[in-house]
Amino acid sequence: MDEPVKILLAEDDVNLGFVVKDNLEHHGFEVDLCQDGEEALKHFHTVNYDICILDIMMPKMDGFAVATNIRNKNTQIPILFLTAKTLKEDRLQGFLMGGDDYITKPFSIEELILRIKVFLKRSKVDFMQANVAVQIGGYTFRHDQLTLEKDGKEKMLTQKEADVLMILCQAKGEVVKRTDILLKVWGDDDYFHGRSLDVFISRLRKYIADEPLAQITNHHGVGFRLRILT
Repeated sequence: MDEPVKILLAEDDVNLGFVVKDNLEHHGFEVDLCQDGEEALKHFHTVNYDICILDIMMPKMDGFAVATNIRNKNTQIPILFLTAKTLKEDRLQGFLMGGDDYITKPFSIEELILRIKVFLKRSKVDFMQANVAVQIGGYTFRHDQLTLEKDGKEKMLTQKEADVLMILCQAKGEVVKRTDILLKVWGDDDYFHGRSLDVFISRLRKYIADEPLAQITNHHGVGFRLRILT
């Protein structure tokens, strides 16, 4: 029998926190509820979670700070932000802080569970064979290990960074449509996920900026291409 999915839920609104926890547990998830950022981070360091759900505005330590600390230890675990803010700048900041997705309050439990399931099933189809090293100019990219290595120096990637880069690599120099990347990695192609994809592409460009033989190009209104010169 499979072990239940373990979720770290950080939410300082007592009522909302208990409602979300109760509903998730009703659907078979195992949930630890924390009411401030410091408590959430302590739990993270003692339990092996499958996903973290973090409210942004929390006492003692906000969700962005918690996410940053989590990413310093684990680049792979999915981080989903809960936010009452609607400004796109706030949402993009979440992606810059290491978040993978967001959900805006008020939200339905059904929507939250759908987002969780997208994370859990994301890699089963498209990345099953992505366990071999790929050369990107002088870089060696290993999707299964979330690493970019060059000249003995290793850069750890987040899961979504590695997924996006793997999709570009698998295209073998062809343009990959934005919609295709969004559906494979995020599960939908809405506006804000599109903006988050731009953030991830910018990060990947910076990671390989010192490699003259490799370049990620933007084809406006269409998608992206990883060009590797020989």
